[in-house]
Amino acid sequence: MATMKELKTQSSSSFTYEWVYDVFLSFRGEDTRKGFTGNLYNALCKKGINTFIDDQELRKGEEIKLSLMTAIQQSRMAIVIFSENYASSTYCLEELTNIMECIKSNGRLVWPVFYQVDPSNVRHQKRSYAKALANYERQKTIDKEKVKQWRSALEEAANLSGWHFKHGYEYELIGEIVKEVSKKINRRPLHVAKYTVGLEHRVQKLNLLLEVESNKVVQMVGIFGMGGLGKTTLACAVYNCIADRFDSLCFLANVRENSKKYGLVQVQEMLLSELAGEKDLNLCSLNKGISIIKSRLCGKKILLILDDVDRLEQLEALAGGLDWFGSGSRVIITTRNKHLLHVQGIERVYELEGLKDGEALELFAWNAFKTKEIDPSYVDISKRAVRYSNGLPLSVEIIGSDLYGKTKSEWKSALDTYENIPHQTIQEILTVSYDGLTEREKEIFLDITCFFKGYKLSDVVDILTSGRGFDPDYAIQVLIDKSLIKIDHCHVKIHDMIEDMGREIVRLESASKPGERSRLWLSTDILQVFKENKGSDKTEVIMLRLLKDKEVQWDGNALKKMENLKILVIEKAHFSRGPNHLPKSLKVLKWGDYPESSLPARYDPKKLVIIDLSMALFTFGKQKLMNFKSLTEMKLSSCQSLKQVPNMSGAPNLKKLHLDSCKRLLKVHDSVGFLRKLEDLNLNRCTSLKILPHGINLPSLKTMSLRNCTTLKKFPEVLGKMENITYLVLSDSGICELPLSIGLLVGLANLAIDRCNKLLELPSSIFMLPKLETLEAYSCKGLARIKKGKSQLQETSSDVRSVVDFSFCHLSDEFLVALLPCFHCVTNLSLDYSSITILPSCINACHSLEELTLNNCTELREIRELPPNMKHLSAINCTSLTSQSKKMLLNKAPSMSFTFRNKLPLMALSVAVVAGGCYCSKCCLKCDFDLIINGSKRLTNFLHIIPNSYRILHLKGEDKKKAIGGVFEEGVKKGLDEKF
Repeated sequence: MATMKELKTQSSSSFTYEWVYDVFLSFRGEDTRKGFTGNLYNALCKKGINTFIDDQELRKGEEIKLSLMTAIQQSRMAIVIFSENYASSTYCLEELTNIMECIKSNGRLVWPVFYQVDPSNVRHQKRSYAKALANYERQKTIDKEKVKQWRSALEEAANLSGWHFKHGYEYELIGEIVKEVSKKINRRPLHVAKYTVGLEHRVQKLNLLLEVESNKVVQMVGIFGMGGLGKTTLACAVYNCIADRFDSLCFLANVRENSKKYGLVQVQEMLLSELAGEKDLNLCSLNKGISIIKSRLCGKKILLILDDVDRLEQLEALAGGLDWFGSGSRVIITTRNKHLLHVQGIERVYELEGLKDGEALELFAWNAFKTKEIDPSYVDISKRAVRYSNGLPLSVEIIGSDLYGKTKSEWKSALDTYENIPHQTIQEILTVSYDGLTEREKEIFLDITCFFKGYKLSDVVDILTSGRGFDPDYAIQVLIDKSLIKIDHCHVKIHDMIEDMGREIVRLESASKPGERSRLWLSTDILQVFKENKGSDKTEVIMLRLLKDKEVQWDGNALKKMENLKILVIEKAHFSRGPNHLPKSLKVLKWGDYPESSLPARYDPKKLVIIDLSMALFTFGKQKLMNFKSLTEMKLSSCQSLKQVPNMSGAPNLKKLHLDSCKRLLKVHDSVGFLRKLEDLNLNRCTSLKILPHGINLPSLKTMSLRNCTTLKKFPEVLGKMENITYLVLSDSGICELPLSIGLLVGLANLAIDRCNKLLELPSSIFMLPKLETLEAYSCKGLARIKKGKSQLQETSSDVRSVVDFSFCHLSDEFLVALLPCFHCVTNLSLDYSSITILPSCINACHSLEELTLNNCTELREIRELPPNMKHLSAINCTSLTSQSKKMLLNKAPSMSFTFRNKLPLMALSVAVVAGGCYCSKCCLKCDFDLIINGSKRLTNFLHIIPNSYRILHLKGEDKKKAIGGVFEEGVKKGLDEKF
């Protein structure tokens, strides 16, 4: 039989979150299997919580003890149900001992449930527990040490927080347990590593320093060592291992970088957002942040990880003292600077050392061969490769990935090259991987290391595709394969050493003259070049972002000599004036707060692919037509001086045009309506916009949004079929008329006209759109009629489907009669809060209607008919309904919703009876009964109801309660609230 120690080495570690089971249930079968434990297991499974219970999961022929030990090891948490006779089973006691050793010692949760037994009896082994253990001690076949272990496990488990059930409703306790389990398992783990070689024993050592079992004190632990050793990886692993023990969690990654990039105040805001739920906090100073962190978190048990701290002020601003956090809190700091920990008074420190030879060889094998086993003919040369890494995990991964798939002679050649590189620094080793890239791969690698660490991958691809003129996807995948970059949650991640290596390559292009380098990213270098006009034709990319809002003084001529500049991005920088020159080579121009109304007069933008001048003074100036031959994306969001968009026919390849929040924009030129490649047109919040193109024919358009264009009165005529459009948003606009030609938007799937209060009529062509799935027209309070064309005088036939919402509209009965025949394909229709008085019989033409809501239609008196296929009707607070309409509903409605507090309304029981249909059998009525309270399903059951129970409808007060208790006896006993 395998020992527990052996099982630990065989199973997945807790820090990888690769559990087979979410919960392991330990219990005394004779006491609770068919009662509490069985119900708990069922409730957990219904919630999708993968739960181990011995009579459910063991396969025939398996050895029970080994199977259970394996299941314990593979479970994220354990729930131990202590009952009266739990200790009478050595099987249970041995299981408990293994649980405490395996799960609790690894930082995972154990929750005790004291089921009709006093916790002190378990903790101190009294009554039945004392009797059982005394009996074991008298038996010669049982080792006395084993009994001591059992006693210790019982005491330790009984001291944990859990639940004590004496009397009451078991389902309430079960619900509480399921809720708490869900909270824990819903926490998303951090990614640790692709190959976790050598990590488990390091996690165990750090856990010993953390003393997570102690809730009395706050502990801070520092992890230090050189870059590339895996400090962040270890912190992520420990986080995953112990996270379930804390009230709030925060992993602040890249403190060093984020402090420089955003400032420490914003990092404080990140911390408070994660730990205190302060989402919109705007701190003014570090001192205020410190005060708020202390006041918000001094009573909370938190787990905080500060990753890559490099300055004392960062610790002082984020975790300045043990008294900042509640009892039981743990703070982990990773840093390259041991002295920083010493100055802060952090005594518990862990020095992370490199991999041992065996570990390094195994990690190398996974990267070089994609398996733990090494080809015997490659063993010696593999050991040679590992020696060069000196136990540095990052170096092992990069060299291994670099040699993957190569011949032995190529390995030898590469290793011979490594031998000629000094081993004192990682820089030179990493450069070998860089040298193995093609020219295009090198270009993309240097762009990413210089500019795009932490960027969203899709944004990187867009900028590089436009700026470099080729799709970088393949090159990026090569960089990932060679472990030079990683993609984590769709963002680019680069290790510090690799980033430094790439930037050093660029710096060495001209060590003393920044203006002669291919890439400029440091603000000091860029400002020096701009102010001294030291630019050259060697510079290809400039990205400037200043931390402080200060004006940059320059004469505007610095870009004149940069004849090969392809990408220029300027953010958070105020310039005294705009550029006098922009190079013709420029492909990407992103300049927030651009200080001029137009581009330089002599600039030829024919190569420009992306222009983003958001929040700028830009107005197009006197330029009426610009040659934007290559332009695919134009963003002029929040340009408050922009009043009109000129002739854009010189931009035939434009795909994205964003003019949102241009508050003074009055007019968009007619040419915009004929940009055949335009896919995305955004004019949201252009509150002064009055004139759109008179007509549009945009065959490539996918989305068009005019939300909050409050002065816009008319939508353009549609001049041709538009098959690609899926979204049209006119919400909160001043639109008072829609053309019949809107029916040419044949690809339209979602139309939003909500809160268009000036819109009086709807063109009948809307209801002929073949792909329309959602029509949102709620709170259109002026709608009164349907406009038909000359050829549409007959009743319209509709292809509108799925969801139609006319809630909060002041619908007249006449308008509803005209509207309903248009909806024969509608599945969901909402008329909530409308002013209709009659639901007409023509609604039976809505053959596809499955759900109808009439909630709070307080003037609704009469429901004349219901659609034949309707499954759900909600008519909450329709207080004016006639008794005849109510009877009709009771006879026909398949499902209804009501709202009530302490009393059941007259209709509710009848609706429950009708809910699932019925079939008579010997004078009994068998029905599906679903009880829903406040939107949550509480009970699903089969009830047998005698026909005479219909008389309950006419009972009131105590008579009704008694009748309910009789008719629904099964349901009441299984958990209906006593308020009924």
